[in-house]
Amino acid sequence: MTDVPLECRSALFMPASNPRVLLKGPTLSADAIIIDLEDAVAPDRKAIARQQAAQALSDNDYDYRVTALRINAADSPWYEDDIAAAADACPDTIVLPKADTASDVLALSSAMDRHASLADTRIWAMIESPLAVLNARDIAALGEQCPRLSTLLIGNNDMAKESNMPVSADRTYLLPWLMHLVAVAHAYNLTLLDGVFNDFANTTGFRAECEQGVVMGMHGKLLIHPSQLGIANEVYAPSPDEITRATRIVTAFSRAENAEAGVLQIDGQMVERLHLAMATALLARAARLAARGQGERP
Repeated sequence: MTDVPLECRSALFMPASNPRVLLKGPTLSADAIIIDLEDAVAPDRKAIARQQAAQALSDNDYDYRVTALRINAADSPWYEDDIAAAADACPDTIVLPKADTASDVLALSSAMDRHASLADTRIWAMIESPLAVLNARDIAALGEQCPRLSTLLIGNNDMAKESNMPVSADRTYLLPWLMHLVAVAHAYNLTLLDGVFNDFANTTGFRAECEQGVVMGMHGKLLIHPSQLGIANEVYAPSPDEITRATRIVTAFSRAENAEAGVLQIDGQMVERLHLAMATALLARAARLAARGQGERP
């Protein structure tokens, strides 16, 4: 497993039961393609969907895109077969739905250990219930016990359903839970992807939710339709103004006369070295994203 920072502004779910849709994966601008064996597939289609998912992952070149396979939950009759299919197809990541406890993640990791082909495969854990929210710190803190774990995914639809909340665009009453997940993800150096926005035709609402996710500290967004890719990729990337500002900060501190300076005045604002560190990280992230446009995999 590499330690290259994950740049995942957009992670698009694609139903494994639809081979025509799967063919589009390598051509889309998603940073991650999540081939779904769970919610998007009816029970009587699980077996054929599993075969189609494995074929898509094995046959296609996804270039820089992270490839992920969302398996069925551990208490389902399809769990073991899904892991075996993943071992044949070797996605970059296995998405674990309904990760309510740290034990759920450890159990998947142990099952993956039985397949040599999954040695470099990561785990993305979906937080989808009140119990998962309460246990999120323990899940995120797995650390050395489960180095595969790199990312938490917010399953907002199931989270709302399990909490007797209406599933709507108004996330007011979910916000305390979401901010808790932001805190644990950053505390344990995990990537956090915000949940899906169901009304994909409502571009205004979708953009607003993406912008909300950015200021909350999310790293990217889960998507249900390709039409959402452009907005997610734009909003979750450093803006031109942010890049210009960061460049000015880095340039100012790099001057010989400022080598020992702890704080500088730039554009009428006091800028400390912590802002220099933030500016440097932003420029590095912008460079990694720009490399994708040149056909490189950061």
